[in-house]
Amino acid sequence: MLNCFTEDKKNSVPVYIVSQTDFPKWIKKQPKFFQSWLVSNGWRGEPGNVSLVPNEKGELQAVISCVLDENFWCTGNLPYLLPEGIYHIENVSHDNMQRMAIAWGLGAYQFTRYKKPLRNPAKLVLTKTLSAEVKHIVESIYLVRDLINMPTDHLGPSELGNVVTEFSKKNSAKTKQIIGENLLKENFPLIYTVGRASDDAPRLIDLRWGNKKHPRVTLVGKGVCFDTGGLDLKPSSAMLLMKKDMGGAAHVLGLAQMIIAAKLPVQLRVLIPAVENSVSGNAYRPGDIIKSRKGITVEIGNTDAEGRLVLADALSEACSEKPDLLIDIATLTGAARVALGTDLPALFSNQDKLAKEIVQSGTEVMDPVWHLPLFTAYRELLNTPFADINNATADGYAGAITAALFLKEFVPNDVSWVHFDLMAWNLRPRPGRPQGGEAQSLRALFAYLQRKYR
Repeated sequence: MLNCFTEDKKNSVPVYIVSQTDFPKWIKKQPKFFQSWLVSNGWRGEPGNVSLVPNEKGELQAVISCVLDENFWCTGNLPYLLPEGIYHIENVSHDNMQRMAIAWGLGAYQFTRYKKPLRNPAKLVLTKTLSAEVKHIVESIYLVRDLINMPTDHLGPSELGNVVTEFSKKNSAKTKQIIGENLLKENFPLIYTVGRASDDAPRLIDLRWGNKKHPRVTLVGKGVCFDTGGLDLKPSSAMLLMKKDMGGAAHVLGLAQMIIAAKLPVQLRVLIPAVENSVSGNAYRPGDIIKSRKGITVEIGNTDAEGRLVLADALSEACSEKPDLLIDIATLTGAARVALGTDLPALFSNQDKLAKEIVQSGTEVMDPVWHLPLFTAYRELLNTPFADINNATADGYAGAITAALFLKEFVPNDVSWVHFDLMAWNLRPRPGRPQGGEAQSLRALFAYLQRKYR
């Protein structure tokens, strides 16, 4: 699948990664030809500078890439900046090599379902000790990106169900789906209500993998395959990216692939409430009151706050088994993006120690997340005289926190729970991060899970 890596070092060209701080000392140790070439080309050792150094025959002899200190994303530009060929990184530690290899792989990504690739990427040599884990991480992130980039006409709830079924077959897992009116029979009224207006029936997708003797880890991903906003209709400009509203579902599948590839000793369950929030004569309305799977009655303050509704029923089902760890991932609120921007996912947890450990893991692997509080004083903003809780606040302030507090109502305090509110999209291209669907916080979570369970 990955055409950007090889284990064959024969005839490969060395790539020297030089930090801006180390450049003055580094250049003095290089052959005079290197020094003369860089000087004559006006190379000043600034971050982002890349020089192709020829030999006396005019053939490519080496590549020099200058980076900011500790910035592993630097190599994300190289797969398409360098000529097609085979390259190896010459002068970095094992840990930095792993990070740079991941960046190289992620920079080689192209979404080619509807458009031919511009060219083949340059290939990076991986040692056998690095090859498997780097490839598993890169392939899992490719899966996330591909699913998010897919338009809804090719990835509605039924197609997403098919994707999970195929994923299960490849990974010796088991999947079942509860579809359409069977959701009411099985007591998933919120999932059914949000998705009933679509021609593509709503469903709860349920995947299981692993040994039943191992600790339970349950992942819940928001699978809103398209979000019109419902009767509280979004403006057209806000709908343009709403194919990405199933980004949470893509993330939990990508994380599941990492877990399975690493053979972590866990009993994995993945729950994806897959719906399309559409407009039709039977669409749910503002002011409707729905009794959730947990028995909590929910007044609909806004039909565009649908993600927390489908997650609520899925979280209730997840908690019925008292998992050792429960993680939900969702493209839930614009408020989180206003607070933290598009690149920094918000993390909420009912256990501060758990949140701190995941934040630390993200720092270590350079996949940052930010811990926001479950500020209980804001819970009253979800009060309503007509039901147990409203799905939206009247004033819109602290929207990411109140959304997380809504979800908290469906998770008992004795279940270790983490909630991620993220963008799942790159608005602009950067090294290793092309414009389009993006996996955020996955490497942080995987690093945490490896430490906890391996």
